[in-house]
Amino acid sequence: MTNSASLSRRATAELVGTAALLVVVIGSGIQAAALTSDTGVALVANSLASAIGLGLIITLFGPLSGAHLNPVVTLTAWWGRRTGGEGLEGREALVYVAAQTAGAIAGAVLAEAMFGRLPGAFSTQVRDGGHLLVGEVVATAGLVLVIQGLGRIGRAKLIPAAVAAYIAAAIWFTSSGSFANPAGTIGRSFSDSFTGIAPQSLPGFVAAQLVGGILGLVLAAILYGNTRRAAAETAGATDATGPATTTATTTATPVTATAGPATLTATISPVAETTTPGPAYQAVG
Repeated sequence: MTNSASLSRRATAELVGTAALLVVVIGSGIQAAALTSDTGVALVANSLASAIGLGLIITLFGPLSGAHLNPVVTLTAWWGRRTGGEGLEGREALVYVAAQTAGAIAGAVLAEAMFGRLPGAFSTQVRDGGHLLVGEVVATAGLVLVIQGLGRIGRAKLIPAAVAAYIAAAIWFTSSGSFANPAGTIGRSFSDSFTGIAPQSLPGFVAAQLVGGILGLVLAAILYGNTRRAAAETAGATDATGPATTTATTTATPVTATAGPATLTATISPVAETTTPGPAYQAVG
């Protein structure tokens, strides 16, 4: 059971980490749009800055809270605990989600103020249409699958880099721009910029992200089995290589962040000071 003090510290890490992610995503979008009128060039700059920033944020905050930065990643950690693995309790998950949402809004307001724009102005970029919602389902499902898959095959250390790379790619290959993060999506509605989204578009995007998260969990279970069985199979395969082989399993917590017109996620092992805040996988968005 995690004590309230350690939960408070982890919640602060989630708030600050998510705020930093939104500053990177929105700030790089504003800068790119100001420097070029070519949308393609602006998107390249925004996606690269978002991916690099996400990787750095996960590295910095992962040891504290798991650097979820994304309610979908947090919910996968909660589900992992409910199904017999390691993860977050219900109260911890609620605190994480609240911190992530508050941090995302604060980060958006800070980014606007930093560039001399009116803070708190809602976005006017309406993003609607079934094809965009399909894009969000695909983007979020892929993010969860990357995190879950690497965690279940014992490659959790690769999650930060893999999540950053996935988000950079998903910004381009999905029709929605891969927000893939409910908190980040809400935060971006407070920025009338290149990376913003109008408030009326929020319900559809958030619902699509939740559906994508569930789909990602289902695909991970089908492909890799449950967390315990996957870990046992990995350990068995390692032992089979010879008696001199030692296997070390790293427990990490999902982490998520928002990228360019996309959202990111990554995973990092939590500190030993608290109980493990998530299952053996993590994400960023």
